[in-house]
Amino acid sequence: MKPSRRTFLRLPAGAVALAVAPRMAWALDYPTRPLRLVVEFFPGSLGDIIARVMAQWLSNRLGQQVVVEDQPGAGGNLATAMVVRAAPDGYTLLELTSANAWNATLYQNLSFDFIRDISPVACISQTPAVLVVTPSLPVRTVPELVAYAKAHPGKINVASGGVGTLPHVAAELFKSMTGIEFVHVPYSSSYLPDLLGGQVQLSFSPIPTVIEQIKAGKLRALAVTGATATPSLPGIPTLGEFVPGYEASAFNGVGAPRGTPTEIIDKLNDAINKGINDPKIEARLAKLGSVPAPMSRIEFGKFIVEYTEKWGRVIRAAGIKAQ
Repeated sequence: MKPSRRTFLRLPAGAVALAVAPRMAWALDYPTRPLRLVVEFFPGSLGDIIARVMAQWLSNRLGQQVVVEDQPGAGGNLATAMVVRAAPDGYTLLELTSANAWNATLYQNLSFDFIRDISPVACISQTPAVLVVTPSLPVRTVPELVAYAKAHPGKINVASGGVGTLPHVAAELFKSMTGIEFVHVPYSSSYLPDLLGGQVQLSFSPIPTVIEQIKAGKLRALAVTGATATPSLPGIPTLGEFVPGYEASAFNGVGAPRGTPTEIIDKLNDAINKGINDPKIEARLAKLGSVPAPMSRIEFGKFIVEYTEKWGRVIRAAGIKAQ
């Protein structure tokens, strides 16, 4: 007996349901073994610290150990390439940082496309920098700095942790929006001794790097680079109050290989968002100068695209190239 037309038309939907059912059941059981969270930089870096805070929470929340694996090299591209090649099963994750977005423009011949090949899972936090100067520089406000720099073009040295780092791109954005000139001095190790000694006069530093020196009066904080004021530096204004539209913050989040089931990504997104809303984790992030940034996977994906485009324009305009 031949199947009726109605029965035949029902077959595709039934076939799809049968195909989806095992996948959904697999996602509901996830995870059944330990996970790897691959970090792009060295132990003790901001990304590594935030990854370990989140890994501890996820281990407790998911009932499986989340192992942090540091894979530094090539400005973060080594770790990204490793995760891109991993099985899209939710057991290998990447701790995303702003470097992923910057590298999309800084490097011309990557073996992967960050936006195409990494699925956004969840944003963890955003971390602004703080614009600091040595006390010997005769400026106490951002307008005074701009006026001094215009009166002394090329006389202010700006320190960074290297080409394409947050201190570097934040300084380039400030230059482009104010029309002033700095001399960029990249360091392969800590620039703090030279900044304290006055060999370089200014830096857009990650807050944890300089907060103790600010409190001790060894460095002068002029403004924070985030969209809002930072609780760890009370009374310090945002740079955007003086340069409308200015905002520069690094982000940290989690990504997975392209093709990872949506059900798994949603489960991880829910767990991470619950974690960063936990008062204990929020307090730990605050000590790092970071602000929790909960987003859905779709919101995070849109954020990454916009962030990559914004900083791509800054990097191209400044002629910054990876070294």
